[in-house]
Amino acid sequence: MTVVIGFEGSANKIGIGIIRDGEVLSNPRRTYITPPGQGFQPSDTARHHRAVILTVLKEALEQAGLKPADIDCVSYTKGPGMGAPLVTVALVARTVAQLWGKPLVGVNHCIGHIEMGRLITKANNPTVLYVSGGNTQVIAYSERRYRIFGETIDIAVGNCLDRFARVIKISNDPSPGYNIEQMAKKGSEYVELPYTVKGMDVSFSGILSYIEEAAHNMLSSGQCTAEDLCFSLQETVFSMLVEITERAMAHCGSQEVLIVGGVGCKYINNPLDIEKKNSI
Repeated sequence: MTVVIGFEGSANKIGIGIIRDGEVLSNPRRTYITPPGQGFQPSDTARHHRAVILTVLKEALEQAGLKPADIDCVSYTKGPGMGAPLVTVALVARTVAQLWGKPLVGVNHCIGHIEMGRLITKANNPTVLYVSGGNTQVIAYSERRYRIFGETIDIAVGNCLDRFARVIKISNDPSPGYNIEQMAKKGSEYVELPYTVKGMDVSFSGILSYIEEAAHNMLSSGQCTAEDLCFSLQETVFSMLVEITERAMAHCGSQEVLIVGGVGCKYINNPLDIEKKNSI
């Protein structure tokens, strides 16, 4: 049985997982959290990862009940992602592989999300909606490679949500997107926002610019509440994603949708009645 340890640190979350023949034995994580209204800088994020990575490595081995001698292969995220955190984690992964005498395998961040999702959900050949802080793509596998059927033409949906959270000072603990979702559940009034779908692609810069400029006036005038804005933004951007995903499913003749990436943790309420999958 093959045992692989994987190091992931492409953004503000660092995690080390151990898998044995498809079974997840351990997956401890740490998240770099900044004050409300602030994002996370690459250098600060890398510093955080350096401070905790050995502790997380120890936890991963202890939770799995394994020793370094039991590991067959070391893997790590080689990109895409934030440069400084990626380098920090890759350096530790390379060092561990050399010290333990194990082969080292670099993993594409995007494909890692998709393949882990397929492993956990047992999906056969799904249309993939990959949504995170840095990526927004609709992907399907065709002729021995993943092909992008639609994507954002500017910023990612996660970046849009995070920047909105900074505008109205929503907490980053545990994450801006999670807190937006919780506030959205309390929203009762839908505020019409720009909806931009261009064929198979989407654009989030317009809706972000609009809400950045209008949010404070709307809130101060009593036109809506912060919860209403969270609800409206979430429903609008998720509807845009559902539209292009439906279109890709029709093109591919697919009966399965796999939602992966950090934004995939959120509930996407859509007319397809797509069951919420475990987000990887």
